[in-house]
Amino acid sequence: MAAPLLLSTIISALVVVASSTRGTMANGVFQVRRKFHIVDGVYKGSDIGALQTHDGNRHRRRNLMAAELPLGGFSIPYGTGLYYTDIGIGTPAVKYYVQVDTGSEAFWVNGISCKQCPHESDILRKLTFYDPRSSVSSKEVKCDDTICTSRPPCNMTLRCPYIAAYSDGGLTMGILFTDLLHYHQLYGNGQTQPTSTSVTFGCGLQQTGSLNNSELAIDGIIGFGNSNQTLLSQLAAAGKTKKIFSHCLDSTNGGGIFAIGEVVEPKVKTTPIVKNNEVYYLVNLKSIDVAGTTLQLPANIFETTKTKGTFIDSGTTLVYLPEIVYSELILAVFAKHPDITLGAMYNFECFHFLGSVDDKFPKITFNFKNDLTLDVYPYDYLLEYEGNQYCFGFQDAGKLGHKDKILLGDMVISNKVVVYDMEKQAIGWTEHNCKFQLVQILSIKCGSEGLSPLGRMHGGL
Repeated sequence: MAAPLLLSTIISALVVVASSTRGTMANGVFQVRRKFHIVDGVYKGSDIGALQTHDGNRHRRRNLMAAELPLGGFSIPYGTGLYYTDIGIGTPAVKYYVQVDTGSEAFWVNGISCKQCPHESDILRKLTFYDPRSSVSSKEVKCDDTICTSRPPCNMTLRCPYIAAYSDGGLTMGILFTDLLHYHQLYGNGQTQPTSTSVTFGCGLQQTGSLNNSELAIDGIIGFGNSNQTLLSQLAAAGKTKKIFSHCLDSTNGGGIFAIGEVVEPKVKTTPIVKNNEVYYLVNLKSIDVAGTTLQLPANIFETTKTKGTFIDSGTTLVYLPEIVYSELILAVFAKHPDITLGAMYNFECFHFLGSVDDKFPKITFNFKNDLTLDVYPYDYLLEYEGNQYCFGFQDAGKLGHKDKILLGDMVISNKVVVYDMEKQAIGWTEHNCKFQLVQILSIKCGSEGLSPLGRMHGGL
């Protein structure tokens, strides 16, 4: 099997800058890469069509859980995600490549006894399986343990199970374990040293359907969704870090940074996270401007409830808008280009254009509650395909069956430091060049204990 595309070039190691403030909390960082191949800012081959396929698979799923897990609560491992990282589990530590996903809450890895699990993929040459017998720090979670909340209750002498099923036929099931998660402790002088913390996670014994896709398989998933049942919640409960994380995704080079902990610099303006029935991050969008002019839309089009509104999800690639918003937006963007003919390609609206799109097409601005704005530039939303061919990155949400939802994917939140503050229930961002090392991007508040790199993030949030 050919070497994975995403690992063909390695981004240089990142450095965390710690503030002089000493305390009990600390932080972690990941180096990230996209799953989809980009060369010089251009999508190649069928990758541009794969963007929609990925988003469709991600949002068609609905969780039909037969068991609920504590701490590592297993919800929806939506799709394949865009980013993955390597972490260490067990004693001695074994490296696993796991998806980091802001749209789910699960933390699980494939187990050594997993049935029908792929053993290799196009992303990884060979998958790694968790073997509790090979780790002296591994411990099964029993049904009578307080952290086991399996429903219906299981036999008190047995192991604590989980099962999660999905409407597209994907299913994962297995048992809970506790073991050591290995990372690096960050000190106030910016130096790190290895350390570990005991965490609870799922050991998958059977995967079926979409989770058994050898083309896109990785070793597991770490969810950072809007939930109290995440790895981040475990670390915060143990006093290792605050419930805050951030990312800075580089759309040009396909890499970036994922960090755990409080961001001190750059300053980030925020908007409230709205409570909802999903693990996504729901916010209040007020209006959309194109070249400084506000789109004239129905007053209730941006109404926010527990089931509708504007969701931010870095695991979604594109941006999906209600049909009326999409129609008005595309008219406004191409208003000064009556000579351009749009044609369908891979279900995108595409066109041929000579010259700089950044000079000839408008900036789009999303306006949120608390005066937070999100600027989207032509190089963000016009996806260059090949040979001066461009495709409009915004999509009709009806294609995913979400007529009343707005989904903002990494197309518009790349090239920005995005901060998710779960303690204040707020999210915010500021523009930044994410190709620079972390020392040039983030100043993270930390102390003598806590979390720094959980590994290098190599794949696609």
